[in-house]
Amino acid sequence: MESMEEYRKFLKSDMWTDWNAFTTDQREVVPHPPHQKPAPGDADLIDLVPHEELSVGSMPLNEVIDRRRSRRAYTSESLTLEELSFLLWATQGVREIARGGVSAMRTVPSAGARHPFETYLAVERVEGLAPGLYRYLPLDHKLVKLSEEAELGRQVARGCNYQSFVGRAAVTFIWTVIPYRTEWRYSFVSHKVIAIDAGHMCQNLYLASEAIGAGACAIAAYEQAVMDELLRVDGTEEFTIYVAPVGKIK
Repeated sequence: MESMEEYRKFLKSDMWTDWNAFTTDQREVVPHPPHQKPAPGDADLIDLVPHEELSVGSMPLNEVIDRRRSRRAYTSESLTLEELSFLLWATQGVREIARGGVSAMRTVPSAGARHPFETYLAVERVEGLAPGLYRYLPLDHKLVKLSEEAELGRQVARGCNYQSFVGRAAVTFIWTVIPYRTEWRYSFVSHKVIAIDAGHMCQNLYLASEAIGAGACAIAAYEQAVMDELLRVDGTEEFTIYVAPVGKIK
């Protein structure tokens, strides 16, 4: 097995010097990849509450930060569709498409404004939504229903190494990454910044959850193949990278 020092190289910035002299698809004027996966033509789309109309999430920031912690105990209360709309906007909401369509300016930072993530939702208790699997369309601020499944949360819990609290969440955020969105610009440096970007996104979920009287818990300990199969992604060009259950708290 390689030494721990070899793994630590991933965290360092030495690669940027090489990157400056390296050919990338952006420098080769290859068209940039799309900012979101398209919805199937016959998909059932669900409108979300526009962020300018949201009435939730107004807790003062200093209070939100003081309350923030990993929450693993949830009540049986449902989230409202407005609350879910707020969480989705806070984590991947699009403010504008800039630089001739190349960059998506969102509510969280991302290296080069590449935003390589897709947001899937294992819904158990959200008012107005049937339990099942959904995906967020950030450019449209809509949900696309992928399947209706009872007790999907339990399947997700199994995929998270049987962490049972996951199955008791109102909704579980499951983020996948499409690496090429970032590789198009940053090539071999991409995988360091993708990991950093995932942290930005999940921290916003923590804070937004606290602001609506809910809580979240970030999970990196999941079974890759199980989660990828659950989401029906190929595991190569798109794969699970982070999981976070959310539920109301006492």
